[in-house]
Amino acid sequence: MQQVSDIVVFARHPVQAESFVAAPERRLDGECRQRVENHYSDESGQFHAGIWSGGVGRWKVRYTEHEFCTLLSGKVRVSDDTGASVLLEAGDHFVIPAGFEGVWEVIEPASKTYAVFETAR
Repeated sequence: MQQVSDIVVFARHPVQAESFVAAPERRLDGECRQRVENHYSDESGQFHAGIWSGGVGRWKVRYTEHEFCTLLSGKVRVSDDTGASVLLEAGDHFVIPAGFEGVWEVIEPASKTYAVFETAR
């Protein structure tokens, strides 16, 4: 049985941040610097939640997981392989479904909370 002490409040749950850049073969423009603070992972390794931030840049993405996000700051454009795109701004809540392939573009330095569910491990 889970207890109140098992609830993860990000601001009260310090974690080691991971900084990285998109893989060279995925980078399209800019430095593509990113940082992840993963605050929670379940025992199965399929569900994760935390905070992501990134600098200006464009890179190819391929989602094997479903991801729910809230953009906390900045401006991002997500485009699919047909060229259709959506502009996301601070305050937007959105889901990227597993199987999505396209381009993630950070127009203004951005941060988001995320909750990810990986369907297959």
